[in-house]
Amino acid sequence: MCLAAFALAAHTRFPLVIAANRDEFFIRPAAPMAWWPSGGIELLAGRDLSAGGTWFGLTRAGRLALLTNVREPDRQLADAPSRGALVVDWLTGTQDAPAFAAGLKPGYNGFNLVTADLTLDRWHWLSNRSDRPQALAPGLHALSNAALDTPWPKTIGLKAAMAEALARATSAEQLAEDLFTALADRSPAPDAALPDTGVGLARERLLSPRFVRMPDPERPGLAAYGTRCSTVLIRQADGSTLAVERSVGPDGRQQSAVTHAMPRWP
Repeated sequence: MCLAAFALAAHTRFPLVIAANRDEFFIRPAAPMAWWPSGGIELLAGRDLSAGGTWFGLTRAGRLALLTNVREPDRQLADAPSRGALVVDWLTGTQDAPAFAAGLKPGYNGFNLVTADLTLDRWHWLSNRSDRPQALAPGLHALSNAALDTPWPKTIGLKAAMAEALARATSAEQLAEDLFTALADRSPAPDAALPDTGVGLARERLLSPRFVRMPDPERPGLAAYGTRCSTVLIRQADGSTLAVERSVGPDGRQQSAVTHAMPRWP
């Protein structure tokens, strides 16, 4: 993922809500969200067909994780291991977040990893750019390509849109549609509000919307990089959960839409 907002115990009817966008080069192959096995455990996740990992996933036992990269072009290692494996490692493991973080091997490029054990209602934010895991308190949080709750325009905007959607929500389906609308916002941030992450002003502008599209100079009308899929997960107070993913192609048209409804989870 490159943008995510999540509401933890912030609404009595919807105790868990996640809305996220995954940005990636369109040339990198990926499979949409589905159940697939890893290490003897079934994961509900999209799949990076290049390196085999994922950016967001969950298991029937109630483990969940989502990942974003940290944007720091001056600290990128070409031979670093795939960060998508971190999500799979958490989903198929049994350690708690502090033990998982302590066992991480060095060498990854910058990442943020949000982990959850829903059976214990424990949430953590981990990063190899932070000293230790941070337990997450109830409320609304947002994450992009910097530390948790860094006030970039897109994180501020998505968090506010989620709060508004929760305030008027009458059903999980309506809430999901409102969140997909929020994730699809292509409005760029004003220059004065842009972060300086070392990629230059022109690229900061292109990366500032919630829904990103960076033009392909060799193929007019198509994007070379941008938002590949949007995902919404909503857990209701009765334990039923709705997970919806919508994918788009380089032409901006929807390529796939998958819905997974779980009567009781975990």
